Amino acid sequence: MTAPDLTVIRATGPDDADAVSALLRVCYTTLMAPGYPPGALSQALPFMMRANPALLRSGRFYAVETAEGALIGCGGWSLERPDAPQDPVDPTLGHVRHFATHPDWVRRGVGAALIERCVADARSGGVRRLECYASLVAQTFYQSQGFRLLAPFDVRVGASIVIPSLRMMRDPL
Repeated sequence: MTAPDLTVIRATGPDDADAVSALLRVCYTTLMAPGYPPGALSQALPFMMRANPALLRSGRFYAVETAEGALIGCGGWSLERPDAPQDPVDPTLGHVRHFATHPDWVRRGVGAALIERCVADARSGGVRRLECYASLVAQTFYQSQGFRLLAPFDVRVGASIVIPSLRMMRDPL
């Protein structure tokens, strides 16, 4: 399945940092706000809205573009845990990372197309399960993509910022 009116879901590179950061900024400030008390995201969002250079060059982070070349979605996966990237990896467990869909494109298949790409690539690499740390407003989306809720989870951003989130799992792939 691909989202309507899309020409490409492609792997990103370092040159995509500004466009991905801009997408994260518009997406997270708009779509996450209804799930959190006013002011709860103000300290965390500056950290969350920056494209991760390692993800951009990993070959496992993707951009979704319209036929006109506008970036409308991004997301990917890694073997490294987002909260503990130096820990040993489990080669059968992948981690969904930094998903965003432009607010004008929500519920039009962009996120589903990204998940499908991640699942296919992860499966071909030997991954059997995908884990994600979802924002409180993203639970319904991830459940629609086959993820189940494991538990509430606090995501640490920076040294002292904590964002209530949800730990979710999709298995088997």
